[in-house]
Amino acid sequence: MSITLLIMILTAVTSIMAFNNPAMKGQALFYPYAIQARNEWYRFLTSGFIHADWLHLIVNMYVLYIFGELLEDYFLPAYFVEKGRLVYLLLYIGGMVAADLPSYFKHRNNAMFRSLGASGAVSAIVFASIVINPWQGGIGLLFLPITLPPIIFGVLYLIYTVYMSQRQSDNINHDAHLFGAVFGLVIPCLLDFRIFQSFIDQLSSRL
Repeated sequence: MSITLLIMILTAVTSIMAFNNPAMKGQALFYPYAIQARNEWYRFLTSGFIHADWLHLIVNMYVLYIFGELLEDYFLPAYFVEKGRLVYLLLYIGGMVAADLPSYFKHRNNAMFRSLGASGAVSAIVFASIVINPWQGGIGLLFLPITLPPIIFGVLYLIYTVYMSQRQSDNINHDAHLFGAVFGLVIPCLLDFRIFQSFIDQLSSRL
């Protein structure tokens, strides 16, 4: 079984448990004020394994499945199987933590701010996959009979995320989406500069 599927199963189980257990959700969600006041650093991780509702969970797991499987297919042979799994897992967990760091510093004195979900980690996987294979595969848009190449989806996603982050007009932590995406773009290139060179070559070949 792939690491992607294992993450999906674990996330689904813990999220469903939290749906019916407000105390569990409250203890697990990302709460910068509590992290600073009570040193509850575990929230950087636990918050990525619970979701607000079914739609939140399904969308994140759908996107993770599409891009995560593609990324695993690259990492396993590139770094040998066991090391490839470790690199993939560290990218996911690292993205989860890195995505929430800006929100922690921004809201650590705000007792009202809370967030949850795997969106930051999923964004890291999506954009790591885009760096490696900008044109391979794609993602369908709900209710529309079209599929976008990963790089096009990624650009639109970044534009939307930056716009919504600046507006701050909803209850979604768009900062986590944005910084998870940045983490996913940068880390593979730091691991192997040839990935960045290949990304540029693949982009230029279609332009």
